Amino acid sequence: MLEALKEEEIVNKVGGRFKLSTLIQKRLVQLNRGSRPLVDTIATNKMEIVLQEIVQDKIFLTAAGEMAIIGENDGGDLLDMDSLEL
Repeated sequence: MLEALKEEEIVNKVGGRFKLSTLIQKRLVQLNRGSRPLVDTIATNKMEIVLQEIVQDKIFLTAAGEMAIIGENDGGDLLDMDSLEL
């Protein structure tokens, strides 16, 4: 899965390399603080988990540069991940 970083598809999905690195960094901080993965995976590497979350459209950056997810239980509303208690 780490080879996905070499693909332009994931870079374009997020909106550029800077946004991709920002999104990865913010999500890695959350996972390191104990946040649960948003995807079902057997991967234990946190970087691979984050990449799977991006590929599966679970997380993205808002126009303000904040990380958000698509809430599955609330009709698809956006949730601001930066403001959630971990």
